[in-house]
Amino acid sequence: MRLIIEPRVQQIGFEVRRLLPSRHQQRVGPFIFFDHMGPARFKPDTTEGDVRQHPHIGLATVTYLFSGAMVHRDSLGVEQVIEPGAINLMTAGSGIVHSERIPDSVRRSGAPVEGIQTWLALPTVQEDCEPEFAHYDASDIPRVEGDGYCAHILIGTALGKTSPVTSASPTTYVDLQLDAGSSLSLDIPGHELAVYVCEGELAIAKGDSQDPVCTYQLALLEPGDRLIAISDVRLMVAGGEPITDERFIFWNFVASSKEKLHAASARWDAGEFTLVPGETDRIPLPR
Repeated sequence: MRLIIEPRVQQIGFEVRRLLPSRHQQRVGPFIFFDHMGPARFKPDTTEGDVRQHPHIGLATVTYLFSGAMVHRDSLGVEQVIEPGAINLMTAGSGIVHSERIPDSVRRSGAPVEGIQTWLALPTVQEDCEPEFAHYDASDIPRVEGDGYCAHILIGTALGKTSPVTSASPTTYVDLQLDAGSSLSLDIPGHELAVYVCEGELAIAKGDSQDPVCTYQLALLEPGDRLIAISDVRLMVAGGEPITDERFIFWNFVASSKEKLHAASARWDAGEFTLVPGETDRIPLPR
């Protein structure tokens, strides 16, 4: 194990634990942003938890829920309900605008909304591509069961299964559950990998040494590391081939140059992004 990253708790209308970027590590493979959202419950007949329309460039967002639901709307005209186990992958490229809102049915039921939202930095040659949106139902995501583990292969290839979700660069993303006392190795040649502990307690072993990883910590792995479940544990395994070029981040923008960030900020300020059809409220550029 190379590094443990502690979460930074932030409020964005509900509580999130932010792991990437951190002052110790900007990204792991293409993953440049990693948020654990909730669990949070939202009052009926309110807009609590709704995220007004806002822009992105130079990245792909990946939304994956454990519970509850969200409604995605974007400037391509897509409207999609995101439910647990499904994957929403929105490629911003040269620019896209979207909103995320809590369905009335979830508010009324009191169901908690919880999940992981990540950004994948796009390779330099693709950061100005046309925006796209893709949705994959939970039934599309491969499930693998073995001795003491169960895994959903969200992106990439792991444990002998390949996800149908396509990404701009080689990526590994797995929802992994280990029974207490079980162990597993996940070396993928050429990929940086990290594990995020959503629930439970983990140890990472190499040789005769073991290092504990607690709930809500992100651990960067080294080749040969073995995952050992101290208790029943749920992990997100995230990584892929490194993006070798420098990446800059401002607000919701990721780019290979600061000039691209400045240009995108000016476009949003000037109202030059295409907005979500039928929506007028938007998040202003932070100062």
